[in-house]
Amino acid sequence: MKADVSHEQRFIAEVDAFDFIARDIDALLHALNDWLAKLNADLQTDALRCDGLREHSALAREAGAINTMLRDSVRAWMQQWSSLEAAQHLADYFDDQALLLVFGKFNAGKSSFCNFLAERFAAHDRSVQFFHVDAGRVVETSEPFTEGATETTSRLQGVRLGAKLVLLDTPGLHSVTPENAALTQRFTDSADGVLWLTSSTSPGQVQELDELGRELHRNKPLLPVVTRSDEYEEDEVDGELVKCLRNKSAPRRDLQEHDVKSRAQDKLVAMGVDETLLKPPVSISAYVAREAGQTAAAMSEAGFERLYAALFDITGPALAYKRRKRAEVLLHHLEENVLGSLQSEVLPLLEQLGDASQAALAQLEQQQQQLANAVWRGIVPTLPALLDAHAATHDVTGLCSALSQSLFELFAREAERLLGDYLIEPDASLAHIKLDGEMAFDDIVVERTGAHGPVREVAGVDYGRLHAALTHAIRECVLRLSGHAAQRCRASIAQLMKLARRLEVSLATHEEGLLDLKSQVRSESL
Repeated sequence: MKADVSHEQRFIAEVDAFDFIARDIDALLHALNDWLAKLNADLQTDALRCDGLREHSALAREAGAINTMLRDSVRAWMQQWSSLEAAQHLADYFDDQALLLVFGKFNAGKSSFCNFLAERFAAHDRSVQFFHVDAGRVVETSEPFTEGATETTSRLQGVRLGAKLVLLDTPGLHSVTPENAALTQRFTDSADGVLWLTSSTSPGQVQELDELGRELHRNKPLLPVVTRSDEYEEDEVDGELVKCLRNKSAPRRDLQEHDVKSRAQDKLVAMGVDETLLKPPVSISAYVAREAGQTAAAMSEAGFERLYAALFDITGPALAYKRRKRAEVLLHHLEENVLGSLQSEVLPLLEQLGDASQAALAQLEQQQQQLANAVWRGIVPTLPALLDAHAATHDVTGLCSALSQSLFELFAREAERLLGDYLIEPDASLAHIKLDGEMAFDDIVVERTGAHGPVREVAGVDYGRLHAALTHAIRECVLRLSGHAAQRCRASIAQLMKLARRLEVSLATHEEGLLDLKSQVRSESL
């Protein structure tokens, strides 16, 4: 091509020469699907169990909420993937053409921009075909896009420029119509590159940059275009002062482009996006170019020579993206809808469960003491009556057996009351009270004078020594029972915490695996 040809001529010629070399990505697609299958299997294996916890307990409810979210997530992923099929069908329809998404909020001049480029291609004898998308079908039309100061795009529309370039003009991402914004998001994955249009009247708005960051995360080439880069100046026409729309001066354009780039870079850094992915902004005025007759000088002064040079620079990355697009679409789904949702929804719940588990462990210290005290206070007052009941027979074994039974029943009731969040089966053997063989009822013996001398008689029973021994045995038994119950409760909490940690580690492991696959997808991007 001649050295003196314009950037516009060069770009339009290159469009017809686009080479869509197929890249074999079947192995990558299999690897990504295998990753998802392994994640699904591991989520089932890593479901939280609440052994030793009652269903109504706070910990069991929190664990159940996590399990429910994991199950619901799988269904949500399938629905989200199905919603991407329409975009994939659109991409397949334009399989032999490069798709550039014209991206920006409403009133950014997207329709005017697309119409102007269509005029320029037609001026160079290239075919131009407008269309819109209706229910996933491409419907061709002879009408250019409607231009206006308010939102005029209510559906996804596009234009074929030459044989191998398509511009997709979309409803604004910050549309006043929620359906329009949703439509834009749904078809974002169809594009091979993005032209971010932002009006010079309010360039680089933060809400736009949020959506811009999302596209850069997807590793598509993205060119910021500052539209309506013009201003009114007074001029004398036939002796009268009139206001004329003129291109903004080069210094003012430079200043505005620098401002857009600077604030965009700051935003991307804050979002964790590589700022080098942002292409230098270009300012244009389609209106002034039209009014000046679209001469070569007018096109250059309106910024279009710089625009065509910038478009030419992003065609290489756009075509590279197109060659791996099927893998990228699946990767985006796995990153954003699958792993991203797990990290944003499940990880906070796991953290809450960890905090609640630690609080439950701390509370158990108090509950264990309360349980021991409650049983102690409930059983000791019954000891005199039990001693009286067995005094006549001096049956220490029967006394210990009856006391053990009463102690066990009382402990079971108090454990149910104070440790109601836990499934506890008290061990009856721990409530068994056994005294030393020498321990017995002590008779109270008195002497009186008989006919043949002193006579010893049993005047009653002394409980003192036996009562003290039983009191000590009860205390040991109560501590043993309450300690064992608390330990069982701690074991249940520890098991749940272990399972929660395993789930957390599993998600981290899958994140590492997906990052590795992401590197493989993009390792041959050029």
